[in-house]
Amino acid sequence: MTGDDPAVPDLPDAPAEASSAAPEPSRGDPETDPQVHAVGIGPGNTEFLTRRAGRLLRNADVVVGFETVVDFVADETDAELITCGYRDEPEALGRFAARVADGARGVAVLMGDPNHSGYQFLGKVEAAVDAPVRVVPGISSVQMAASRARTPLEDSVFETLHVRGDLSPALARLRRAVGDRHLIVIPRPYDWMPEDVAADLVDGGADRALKAIVCERLTHPDEQITHTDLGTLADGAGGDAPDDTAFSDLSVLVVRA
Repeated sequence: MTGDDPAVPDLPDAPAEASSAAPEPSRGDPETDPQVHAVGIGPGNTEFLTRRAGRLLRNADVVVGFETVVDFVADETDAELITCGYRDEPEALGRFAARVADGARGVAVLMGDPNHSGYQFLGKVEAAVDAPVRVVPGISSVQMAASRARTPLEDSVFETLHVRGDLSPALARLRRAVGDRHLIVIPRPYDWMPEDVAADLVDGGADRALKAIVCERLTHPDEQITHTDLGTLADGAGGDAPDDTAFSDLSVLVVRA
């Protein structure tokens, strides 16, 4: 690091808990309202980008996010684009925070809706800029999957496994609910893919005949919907590499009650 490089922020060990510890502050004077927004860009097809999200991107001075997410909206903004992966998150967020500290309007982009498995990145953004961040919801792949499967959200249990750390509480909630309520699950590439979730449910006593629907790359030109049953899906479980699953890393599993 040179003397001109931005400082690398100290990110929280539990960013999701940090970002959800309290409600957002009430909206105030636009001149003093947060200059940073965490924006859900939708499932990847910009036809599903909300007007609010599009306006914030057009007005942004700097945009930060994971490379694959930023790529989806690169043509929607003239802002400086800062991309990262898991390894260089702190450095990228340090650059973003430095721009914001200089008065730039900052937008952090997240896939789908920040409220669906986005709080870990949200917590890191808030820690980096050391200021409130306004969340702008987007259309999630969860909503798209519910539509494709005709599965009302109010009759469903949703769990995201696309997080770091222990998944046992989420898996236990799925086991308790399966058969009584619809399940909508975001898998974790590649150790907890749809087949592995199905196997865990079957091992917990779920009926192998329950209908299972795997929705891949929703709203993209190569979208694919697979209709099967829980037992058949479970028979493909095992492994933790892309070649060990029949499905994309952009998948949502629906198990109908």
